[in-house]
Amino acid sequence: MIRLSILFSVITLFGCGKQESKSKEVAVEKTSGKQLTDDKLLDVVEKQTFAYFWNYAEPNSGLARERFHPDGNYPENDAHIVTTGGSGFGLMALVSGMSRGYVTKEKGVERLNKIADFLAKADRFHGAWPHWMDGNTGKVKPFGMKDNGGDLVETSFLVAGMITVREYLKTGSEKEKAVAKKYDELWKGVEWSWFTNNKNVLYWHWSPTYDWQMNFPLQGYNECLITYVMAASSPTHTIDAKVYHEGWARSGGIVSSKTKYNFPLILKHNGAEEFGGPLFWTHYSYLGLDPNQLSDKYANYWDLNSNQVKIDYQYCIENPKKFKGYGADYWGLTASYSRNPDGSVGYDAHMPSNDKGVISPTAAISSIVYTPKESMAVIRNLYENHKKETWGEAGFYDAVSLQNNWTAKRYLAIDQGPEVVMIENYRSGLLWKLFMNAPEVKQGLVKLGFKSEKYGY
Repeated sequence: MIRLSILFSVITLFGCGKQESKSKEVAVEKTSGKQLTDDKLLDVVEKQTFAYFWNYAEPNSGLARERFHPDGNYPENDAHIVTTGGSGFGLMALVSGMSRGYVTKEKGVERLNKIADFLAKADRFHGAWPHWMDGNTGKVKPFGMKDNGGDLVETSFLVAGMITVREYLKTGSEKEKAVAKKYDELWKGVEWSWFTNNKNVLYWHWSPTYDWQMNFPLQGYNECLITYVMAASSPTHTIDAKVYHEGWARSGGIVSSKTKYNFPLILKHNGAEEFGGPLFWTHYSYLGLDPNQLSDKYANYWDLNSNQVKIDYQYCIENPKKFKGYGADYWGLTASYSRNPDGSVGYDAHMPSNDKGVISPTAAISSIVYTPKESMAVIRNLYENHKKETWGEAGFYDAVSLQNNWTAKRYLAIDQGPEVVMIENYRSGLLWKLFMNAPEVKQGLVKLGFKSEKYGY
């Protein structure tokens, strides 16, 4: 199943609300007539996108809002919905922001402490957090009628962020060590083994009222690799390696022999076997999990991801549907806000096999680790030539279509987060180093048969 983080929500609704109150704790970039160097431009984009998780976080919890509408027009009470997975990306973004000095470490630690305390009291289901929570109460906000319990995939994104925070703070001051300990205890409470339902596969959801009725086994390949890595890494509720090999890898059936534009797909992309899936599949699992020199018996993960990005790039260069603007400096298809045929705003998993003429800035920006030259071309084109319609207080807006002269002037945590984290990984490798050097992660990867030449295991 492709994770479409808001597909089932009513995003086409518009509510009436007051203009969003903006606390300029992180100063946003001012327009300059000078052309910026690549390094400076990346810093501007990283810092302004970081503001999503600092200036515009949900105020009570400190967690990442599911979405941020700068005009303040939300569906009823939607401004207080927080996202579990997007908040995991946000934890990594906070580490990036502290390391860059966008906020002081002291303020960053205070925010992290606030978040940890909120999560400790929030609804959990066999240790897993739900997809959405109410930022005021910590109570589950159903993502769908039966999706009112634990979401293991969202939880794995959150847990990857927790481990990264713990590693960043664990040798610091006494206050920093205390916060690190809170995150350590939180992630160790996830009952990964429960989510096998006594089978050799992990399941996405469990509900106290609907039990296993959602019935989504996590089988590859899509964005869920990190869920198996986290489950295998758990020192308290781990899974056996055969759950990964028989479940996720389908007893070897995950391997693909197909190629596109002379790039091997390597693994079978669920529902997208000709071109590969939306580009968030190359981002979400790999914000902490470093694909450089990472392999198991099914794939070399650098080749897997870089090939998928290059296929997406080549498709946009070819531009078979002749959409306006597509080319070497305007490409990138992934799940994001979208423009429906009637002109309304929706959500869609854009990819070469589902191309609606909508480019999602996060697609190319978050792929910078794989395609630095090609990604920088998109960043520079949007910033220098389309800034008025694509740039706002939390970085580039979520989606743009030159074909339809349309921009979704909104933001999603699951799109802004990977931009901050992957830019930082490209610049310094910080989040990769922290996550990959965590002892439990090393043990989990080795348990599943992974090898990481870069990190010596």
